[in-house]
Amino acid sequence: MKSISTSHHHAAHPGLTGRDLGFWRGRWFSLKAAIIGAGHVVRTQPNAWIELGALAVVATAAWAFQVAAVEWAILAVCIFGVLSLEAINTSVEAVIDLVSPHYHPLAKIAKDAAAGALVFAVIGSLVVAAAVFIPRMMALF
Repeated sequence: MKSISTSHHHAAHPGLTGRDLGFWRGRWFSLKAAIIGAGHVVRTQPNAWIELGALAVVATAAWAFQVAAVEWAILAVCIFGVLSLEAINTSVEAVIDLVSPHYHPLAKIAKDAAAGALVFAVIGSLVVAAAVFIPRMMALF
């Protein structure tokens, strides 16, 4: 078995990035890796399950209330923005756990700030949902 020097253990290693595969095969490699990453988030993160549940509720409500195309677009940006930040938060947590397996105040700040980004996105999404759905719900009464 060939030993691997430490110079081969960095993110730019072609075998880890697909850069050694040529342009199109490299893009396919990257897409597959991204889908695997998204699947990991959906399978392992309970908050992602809640966010997917919210997606189902919002999509059902948007369909029922026949929201305009631009409102669909804004709702989609909010929902997929939150899911994207969930994935980033998961990756930040994994990297912090790798480099700092024991408690460190800077590790806590990094994890808390990544989670805080989600809080901002969720609050913004709730404001958008309120703007889109509250007037329609009020019109029912």
